[in-house]
Amino acid sequence: MSDRDGIFAGADPFVIAQEWLDAASETEPNDPNAIALSSVDHTGMPNVRMVLLKEIEVDAFVFYTNYESQKAQEIAQSGKAAFVLHWKSLARQIRVRGLVSKEDGPIADDYYKSRSLKSRIGAWASQQSRPLASRASLMAEVAKVTIQKGADPERPPFWGGFRIVPLEIEFWSDGAFRLHDRFRWSRSEVDQDWEITRLSP
Repeated sequence: MSDRDGIFAGADPFVIAQEWLDAASETEPNDPNAIALSSVDHTGMPNVRMVLLKEIEVDAFVFYTNYESQKAQEIAQSGKAAFVLHWKSLARQIRVRGLVSKEDGPIADDYYKSRSLKSRIGAWASQQSRPLASRASLMAEVAKVTIQKGADPERPPFWGGFRIVPLEIEFWSDGAFRLHDRFRWSRSEVDQDWEITRLSP
């Protein structure tokens, strides 16, 4: 489109998303890669929570979690998810909706190994989303797992990544008088070309 220039310019939405995230990394005070991730349960009731986006690939967005958590179970049931990245410092946001698959191989192993030892132990110790008797019981489990797993624990079989392949990406930038700039990249199938549409504020 003729007026899709400046921060919206480019032929690849994943490159644009990475450029925006890189810019936010210079200005956002905390966790510029924090996303509000949305899923729905088996009744259609929505859920949303903050997680960290760990990778923008050439065709997908990747985050990691406990596969036994509520969000993971909901995503596995529907095969779909949505998220929004919002940066107050840039007055921009990116909305994504798409199809989800597990990242449960060497890439997940490598990311797990890159985490601090305490975070790796924590992944083993936490029964994410399930009832917890007390903070003390959690820390006791951490201590037990630390002894059991040692200094180089392997990735838990119940912990790994999810890859979101988008069917829709919207880039939004704040405009004067609430006249925001919005461009939606959309497609009905993941192997189709993108259709780019400017949206009203």
